[in-house]
Amino acid sequence: MGMTASAAASSWLNRLKHEWLLWLFAALALVLGVIDPQPWTRYQRWLQWPTLCGLLGLLIAIQGIRDSGLIQRLAGALVARLHSLRGVGLLLVSMTAVLSMVLTNDVSLFLIVPLTVAIGGMSNLPILRMAILEALAVNAGSTLSPIGNPQNLLIWQHTQIPFMQFVGSMFPVALAMFVLVAALTWIWLPKERVQLYADRLDGHPVSASLALLSFVSLAMMVLMMEHGHAPLGALLLVAPFALFSWRSLVRIDWFLMATFAAIFLGLGHFADLAIVDRAIGKIDFNQPLALYLSGIVSSQLISNVPATVLLLNRVPDAMALAVAVNVGGFGLVIGSLANLIALRLAKQPHAMRLFHEVSVPFLLVCAPFVYLAVRLLA
Repeated sequence: MGMTASAAASSWLNRLKHEWLLWLFAALALVLGVIDPQPWTRYQRWLQWPTLCGLLGLLIAIQGIRDSGLIQRLAGALVARLHSLRGVGLLLVSMTAVLSMVLTNDVSLFLIVPLTVAIGGMSNLPILRMAILEALAVNAGSTLSPIGNPQNLLIWQHTQIPFMQFVGSMFPVALAMFVLVAALTWIWLPKERVQLYADRLDGHPVSASLALLSFVSLAMMVLMMEHGHAPLGALLLVAPFALFSWRSLVRIDWFLMATFAAIFLGLGHFADLAIVDRAIGKIDFNQPLALYLSGIVSSQLISNVPATVLLLNRVPDAMALAVAVNVGGFGLVIGSLANLIALRLAKQPHAMRLFHEVSVPFLLVCAPFVYLAVRLLA
């Protein structure tokens, strides 16, 4: 037992060495805490405890679904009915985009990326490419709905406009984004038939009880998050999983939780600095291009949800800000935290490098394309 515990500790320490995003934002939070100390209540606000609890609840439920073997069984059934890699890719990208409109961007990724990993494990589907495409698709799809992502929810609550009016305003933007994602999917995926590896189709027994527990937990967690009770929801999930599937709790990506906490603390503090406030005060948000570029650039620096909080009360047109911060979800991985979730769920080597090789050029094409589409339809 001592050797096992030692090996586990050594494995965690080895993984920790490679968590450069965690180290980066932990260092940022620490440096800002030293040079600009703030009351504890501010740190609590920046930490976004309800969001972290919501993430924990989702991680528990999805790990349970993975461990039940149901995802692997569904993956085998899906791949057996499709013939081309491009067909599989377009189906997964479309499913991701549609689900993100209803279940939010994070939840749709928690459902689709594990399915993608399972399909890739039994076929020649390139897992990392698909995870990156799904991260792009979730940004595109969630743009349409007021409840698709946190920045839209904030803006919808701020403007108080009707649900369908919000959808109508964002439809050209979401459509332009999705057309680009679909085109990239078609171009980037190999023009090959799906090859099934028969030896990997077997050996996935399904635990119906764990699958049922996990799906009920996922539905409950989404409802709890929607009604502002994420901490209670996460707490209610820990007990049954500790009793019936404690290994699922152990397998959760705890480093992802720590990374999000460090990002929230570091970026939250940075966005509240006086120097940042003064710099933003010099921007003329009455100029549409200035507002658009500010939303995109600030999303690249501090992620699109903090960028929305930072700019929402300063801009004259909240819907124009919605367009900008949703476009800002592309580009750097920090643009949208959904990007980070997709890459972590895929668990592929060199993921961050390939993501930026694709996502940054995608932003440079998407930003002018969406701007022109919106201006022409305005």
